[in-house]
Amino acid sequence: MRLPLLPRSPPLAAAAAAAAMPPRRRRVVKATPLKPSSPQLSSTPPPTPSVEVPKTEPPDHHDPTPSARRRLPLAAGAVEAQEEWHPLPLSTADLSLPLTLPTGQTFLWRRTSLSPLRFTGAVGSHLVSLSHLPDSDDGRLAFLLHNDGGCPASSLPAARAALLDYLNAAVSLADLWRQFAAADERFADVSARLGGGGARVLRQDPVECVFQFLCSSNNNIARIEKMVWTLAGYGERLGEVGGFVFHRFPTIERLARVSEQELREAGFGYRAKYIVGTAKELQAKPSGGQKWLASLREKELSDVIEALCTLPGVGPKVAACIALFSLDQNHAIPVDTHVWKVATQYLLPELAGKSLTPKLSVVVADAFVTRFGSYAGWAQNVLFIGQLPTQKVVVAQVTSDNGTTKPTKRKRRVQPEPC
Repeated sequence: MRLPLLPRSPPLAAAAAAAAMPPRRRRVVKATPLKPSSPQLSSTPPPTPSVEVPKTEPPDHHDPTPSARRRLPLAAGAVEAQEEWHPLPLSTADLSLPLTLPTGQTFLWRRTSLSPLRFTGAVGSHLVSLSHLPDSDDGRLAFLLHNDGGCPASSLPAARAALLDYLNAAVSLADLWRQFAAADERFADVSARLGGGGARVLRQDPVECVFQFLCSSNNNIARIEKMVWTLAGYGERLGEVGGFVFHRFPTIERLARVSEQELREAGFGYRAKYIVGTAKELQAKPSGGQKWLASLREKELSDVIEALCTLPGVGPKVAACIALFSLDQNHAIPVDTHVWKVATQYLLPELAGKSLTPKLSVVVADAFVTRFGSYAGWAQNVLFIGQLPTQKVVVAQVTSDNGTTKPTKRKRRVQPEPC
């Protein structure tokens, strides 16, 4: 059956005028619920998650294409006159946007409205906004599609399928959290502080994930966001939402044409050579870099880490981040200072006072898998978020009434160590 075309957003001037009128009720199209499967925990090896995300720095003088990446002015209170939101089979307990998107797995989503519970980003060729429906008892997640990808008749189901895959919707987060809380007192405590659920591990495109974490090495969050946003700008333009211009993440072939000098001038520093080198290395793979990365989803974690570490600039910790957030290695444990602190306080107190070494990173990863099983990376991600200094701001947003939030004065962010 041919689906109706989605309405276009009005010009900013008209949107500003609309802001003076009483807000329109969101139109939500009912969808058939999807029953996520319940994964069974088992003992397998590990790696770990990463960081959280403050506001993006303004572009500097070296941005290679500043017009494509500059934040455009947005009329105060501008809203889309007609918004057709489509529900997803995920409640706040299954996926909390503030606990998932800005906590260091990805650096490409932006808050695009006055509501802190609305985020916009590109999932493949689909430009979408995600939000928790304010009139839903369980904080039901819904999406708004901003583009049709040149194929209006099939864009909505294609975007929905891409989103469900990206959000790892087949994994029952509620079941996992119950099992983790029963297995570990520390997890039960952190879970209660975070509202009892919602910190989900994404299933990102491996190419996108690799290049994002190449930018994370010895870096702070604001600069990681800026670098990743710059890289995304080399891809196809998808549209503008909330004053941000969004792009589809570029292909390996496109990134391979970017020069090291160009990236250095854009502020990438020594990471420029890693990005250029990795793009060329992936491009040279016999089956192509995208297929080679995707094939790692079928391998054992130790083989995945070893393969990823052959890429320029990828070490064991970055490899573990990529494995966990894009390659289905759910027991991968990226061990950073936050995870080391959790491990020495609660899992391996006998290591307290010692310095973190590559050998002890393996010991920590094994301890997480022994405690939490084959989805240990998901448990570690929650404990990692619980260690972040600004998490009380996120918790305030998550626990506000009816899925909406009251204005919260933000404290100055303390930068956690990225992956």
